[in-house]
Amino acid sequence: MKELRLKRSRSNDKIFDAVVNTLAALILAAVLYPLIFIVSASFSDPALVLNGEVLLLPKQITLEAYRNVFDNDQIWNGYANTMVYTAIGTSVNLIMTTLAAYPLSRPDLPGRGVFMFIITLTMFISGGLIPSYLLVKSLGMVDTMWALIVPGAVATYNLIVMRTYFQSSIPWEIQEAAHIDGCSNWKLLTYVILPLSKPILAVMVLFYAVGHWNSYFNALIYIRSEELYPLQLVLREVLMVSQSDAVDSNVGLESKVLLAESIKYVVIIISSLPVLVMYPFVQKHFVKGVMIGSLKG
Repeated sequence: MKELRLKRSRSNDKIFDAVVNTLAALILAAVLYPLIFIVSASFSDPALVLNGEVLLLPKQITLEAYRNVFDNDQIWNGYANTMVYTAIGTSVNLIMTTLAAYPLSRPDLPGRGVFMFIITLTMFISGGLIPSYLLVKSLGMVDTMWALIVPGAVATYNLIVMRTYFQSSIPWEIQEAAHIDGCSNWKLLTYVILPLSKPILAVMVLFYAVGHWNSYFNALIYIRSEELYPLQLVLREVLMVSQSDAVDSNVGLESKVLLAESIKYVVIIISSLPVLVMYPFVQKHFVKGVMIGSLKG
């Protein structure tokens, strides 16, 4: 009887594994296919792409769209600006979020519940676009890099996740022992808390860096000078110019329309590639940090 139950159990496990593997394969295909198609379309003849002849692999490979995009000096200027905004912005985010999350995670902080209530309230109530713009303008940050960094120096959700990680993953007894040994709060944070918090720090770096890299709306509102445009805004301008040229020009209209269509795919690749390259370096910490920081809140 036990052997029969064991065989049934093994059979059910095999069926379950087969179903899970099949679903995982389908999800993987659904995620990978758009990426592969975009890469193939960017290298293919745009006429074939519009006709639906490019399904997976590129056809009649051409680099005309890439040449048009990379010959534009604004692209490189936008890349440099976005790298600076991302590096400085992520550093500010990480420092400010850590300095806020650590004291809020300590049970001996007076009024901790009141502070968390006020901070959490900002997730549901905000001043709105016009008051935010007037505040940034009154601080003299319009048309400067700081308009993209200071207003979002701390994300409430990320603060809560990091605070929860500190509470659930770093025993309070370790902190008490460090205090008994004469460790100050600053040294405790620097030499004890942060070395034990690599997973959540990696998650915060990824979240904030991706947010800055894809930042578009704030730049559209606050940035006036083209030399300060981030990459996303530059790519928008390039795409709009290519499409308007195709519509307004009477010479070679069809070729310009096809080129504008091909530039769309190149723009997607250019804007997404750095994030795809960065993710594998933080992947080993990413899952652990997200799970611990969210499930134990």
